[in-house]
Amino acid sequence: MGAEAVAVEYLSVGANRQTSIADWSRHGTLAFGADVNVALWQPAATPLKGVTGLLSGHKEPVKAVNFLPEAEGDESTYLVSGSDDKTLVVWKAAAGTADFRLLLSSSEHTGAINCITAHRIGSDAARWLVVTGAADATIRVWRFENDQLLLIQTIKTTPKYFPLSLSLTALDADGNCLLLAAAGTRDTVQILTAENTPDKLQFALQATLSGHEGWIRSLSFTRETAEPDSDILLASASQDKYIRIWRLRQGTVLPAPAAADPSSGAFLPGKSPSNKAHRFQCAGNDYSLSFEALLLGHEDWVYSARWHNHANGQLQLLSTSADNSLAIWESDPTSGIWVSIARMGEISREKGATTATGSTGGFWTGLWSPDGKSVACLGRTGSWRRWEYDASADSWQPRVAVTGHTKAVTGISWSKDGDYVLSTSLDQTTRLHTKWSAGDGTWHEMSRPQIHGYDLNCIDSLGEAQFVSGADEKLMRVFSKPKAVAALLNQLSGISVEGLQDMPDAANMPVLGLSNKAIDTVDDDQELEPVDDRDRDAVDPASIVKRSYLKIDHPPFEETLSRHTLWPETEKLYGHGYEISCLAASHDGKLVASACKASSTNHAVIRLFETDKWTEVRPPLTAHSLTATRVRFSIDDEYLLSVGRDRQFAVFNRTAEGYQLLYSNPKAHTRMILDAAWAPSKTPMFATAGRDKQVRIWTLQNNPEGNPGFTQTTSIPTSVPVTSVDFLGKAIGDRYALALGTETGRIGLYVVAEDGSQTVEVPLDPELSLSKSILQLAWRPVSGDATVTTHELAVAGDDNSLRLYSFSEPYLDVQTGS
Repeated sequence: MGAEAVAVEYLSVGANRQTSIADWSRHGTLAFGADVNVALWQPAATPLKGVTGLLSGHKEPVKAVNFLPEAEGDESTYLVSGSDDKTLVVWKAAAGTADFRLLLSSSEHTGAINCITAHRIGSDAARWLVVTGAADATIRVWRFENDQLLLIQTIKTTPKYFPLSLSLTALDADGNCLLLAAAGTRDTVQILTAENTPDKLQFALQATLSGHEGWIRSLSFTRETAEPDSDILLASASQDKYIRIWRLRQGTVLPAPAAADPSSGAFLPGKSPSNKAHRFQCAGNDYSLSFEALLLGHEDWVYSARWHNHANGQLQLLSTSADNSLAIWESDPTSGIWVSIARMGEISREKGATTATGSTGGFWTGLWSPDGKSVACLGRTGSWRRWEYDASADSWQPRVAVTGHTKAVTGISWSKDGDYVLSTSLDQTTRLHTKWSAGDGTWHEMSRPQIHGYDLNCIDSLGEAQFVSGADEKLMRVFSKPKAVAALLNQLSGISVEGLQDMPDAANMPVLGLSNKAIDTVDDDQELEPVDDRDRDAVDPASIVKRSYLKIDHPPFEETLSRHTLWPETEKLYGHGYEISCLAASHDGKLVASACKASSTNHAVIRLFETDKWTEVRPPLTAHSLTATRVRFSIDDEYLLSVGRDRQFAVFNRTAEGYQLLYSNPKAHTRMILDAAWAPSKTPMFATAGRDKQVRIWTLQNNPEGNPGFTQTTSIPTSVPVTSVDFLGKAIGDRYALALGTETGRIGLYVVAEDGSQTVEVPLDPELSLSKSILQLAWRPVSGDATVTTHELAVAGDDNSLRLYSFSEPYLDVQTGS
């Protein structure tokens, strides 16, 4: 398969919200857990491409990711990941590349793996010590060399706690003694040491550090200076809102107590930091460990703290907190007091944000780039934020990062002319993705039209500037593109702004509201009214849209997406008695067909709404006795197809009186039908996909009595249930391209003969498969332009991913033999 024949255009997925979820390698790859996958991202790459790969190997959500420390001359790069599935996986790539392959996995733990740390032992050979902490209340120590992983010690936590953070370093310059810090669901830090001997490397508890008053989320060791025998500093971050720094030095002489900044309130009542020294020996040397400093400044749980030794000898600490801020700390060279020299994110008292805007919950983890000139942090919405240090301005400037859904992507829909794709998810958001013209045509999330209070199930486009979505509620909502977002999409992607003169400027979400409300944008210097939470229409000050917010020359940052790119809701469509299960808009945009979850014929009806006056066309269409799982209009809107859990399909044709039942097959499949799609053929033809591991092709033919009916002309057997199908919207020669997705995540590509009598499979690389079920497939709409020879397929996954694959037309042009 040539690289030009099939290509991955875009991968969008959000990160799991865990402190140990990500790591940034010395070669510039940032790896993070994204549901059951490990996502790879090159933050400093040009052009900005976003996620470049998804590694599939775990069965449950990934919780910890760690690169093994590298040295010059290494031939390989290793990545270690741990998951809720209790397995530890080692991935391998050629040094400096991100082409990782699964090397091995281990299932020694009996609980979810929460944290991983690693240290390189010995300078001559590539050998590492890997330490893992899990929800089985154990810490396990592994030796990794020659691509083999060997468990050498299991430590049961005493007193019992679940490890949430680990840090490992060499205690002395020669690496004869190793130092491990462990902490988690208690308020103490345990310090363990082990002599680095080939035959017996066993960690033993040497000290228990007390002082914190909450669970400890993060630990990080560093040398104070570049000198190999300088003191070791340990930072511990806790849910008590504080970061503590501890100093470990060789010998028995204690360091002088650190000066306290009287203005910082470092010694609060009841919080007088004890300077008790912990003394121990390792490999014949004496060591002392004492409290060094208490860092105050965060207003909520502190999730992570990481050191970075800069090339100029400067030592800095990066911390992230649930208060939506990220801080960089360093020690004042004259007084030795630790001060926050930079603060990014949002200041709590000014943010005024609601949970609905995705702003609360804070930053779960923070990472330094290898050169220390950039930092990245993970927010509550699963999206990354990134800043770069601008030396000329002496400030940290925000940069474009990656965003994505954090739960299953349940629905996708292209705009009618294929300019952008909309995705909707169980994470209660709808997102708009399109190409960035100035970014070498790379794809990005450009707008977040809907942030909802219910899980979203389905979506369809009603034109270039409108869409309808259905959720776990009994109504559908229609959204229209506001002027500010239209101008943004025009600026970044060249999407037309025609016909939007009557639209409002922007939208936001009232404090107590469930739906987006139209608003006007305001000038930057305009005064805002204070919020009154008792007023249902009171506006969250953080969601005011200033004109300058969307006048940007790059894809929007996460805070802009989640607050300033909402679309106003223009209609609600009522009528269903239960949660909406599926919907479809006609190709001319004049009708919306929908169905809801049902266990009786009364509720299993298909309701039609005309979009001119937004009224229901009565009576509803009756055919099914259980939930309809998909409704689809034919290319010319002459037919409406529905399939359902009752194993039947029904076809309605358009008449002068509206849509009427033309034909139904109550035994179309032997198990429930999950999806259906029309072919762009002259004679009506469609495919149905079922849990009976079959895709069946049906063609309109007259029966012996002369009545029209749909007859099965061929079928595609599969080894697992098929969950989604879609036909490319144009013929390739005299044949049709059909994509199918299975419950196990496999994508199949088939060419169907013009009369539907034969199918031929087009070979696809297994690496295009997903880790979980494919929930929907959608080919990009094809205009009449014959010069378009590459076709994009959007894939919505149960693994939280939205993927775009492109296929060249010659690659799809396979002879069927008909």
